[in-house]
Amino acid sequence: MKTVLLFVHEDPGQEARLQAALDLVRSLGGHLKCVDVTPIPAFAGDYDGGAAGLILVEERKIEAANRAALQLRLANEDAPWDWIDSMGYMADCVVHEAGLADLVVVNCKRDTFLDLDPRGIVTATVLSARCPVVAVPDDARGFDAGGHALVAWDGSEPVMATLRAAVPLLRLAGSVTLFTVDDGGKGVPAEAAAAYLSRHGVHAAIERVPARDTRADKVILEACANQGASYCLMGAYSHGRAREDLFGGVTRGMLDAARLPLVLGS
Repeated sequence: MKTVLLFVHEDPGQEARLQAALDLVRSLGGHLKCVDVTPIPAFAGDYDGGAAGLILVEERKIEAANRAALQLRLANEDAPWDWIDSMGYMADCVVHEAGLADLVVVNCKRDTFLDLDPRGIVTATVLSARCPVVAVPDDARGFDAGGHALVAWDGSEPVMATLRAAVPLLRLAGSVTLFTVDDGGKGVPAEAAAAYLSRHGVHAAIERVPARDTRADKVILEACANQGASYCLMGAYSHGRAREDLFGGVTRGMLDAARLPLVLGS
């Protein structure tokens, strides 16, 4: 787990992404791959592309200034990096460059129908990238890889795939808890996950709580707060055809309310 892909764009979530990505690169002894995306604007009725062209010129100016500022900062950081300029749809550009990445860093903000906020690319990225995605809240500052990791374990294929891919990250954690809500599901038990991790030198505790009327995402976030978790690892689920419904309720709730970084996979 050496290549950390960072989505770069001048928006309210950029500082959170940058600091988390730098912490991950330092902790993993890795390399930062910055993908600076300039979006291509499109408007109904703009038949000759004139309006889109004017906005694109302005977007390029903004991104040029952002690039200069960030590259100056990166030159003074103790982390190796390279830079890729890209133009197109935000998520498509990030996913295109994620083929040889081990982690992708974006924001927690979900994309919804007709929402053009550049932070809202987590749905498409998690569902299309073939590696774990680190989603950070806008107000987060950094990623404490040596802190406590909480794994929201339900024994599903997505969480197993994410756990396997994130073993190098979990090895750095000071402690790991497999947290499971006992709702009668028939997924792979947490004990099997603990045995798997132990073979990789990760000795995880298991905490099982009974299901209750409270939504699972609220129970998980409450456990994260009570345990002082530095991040939460979980699987993501796809349901429905509408873009805003691509994630199941637990994943949506986590993305909307998380106060800590989420490590997601599908």
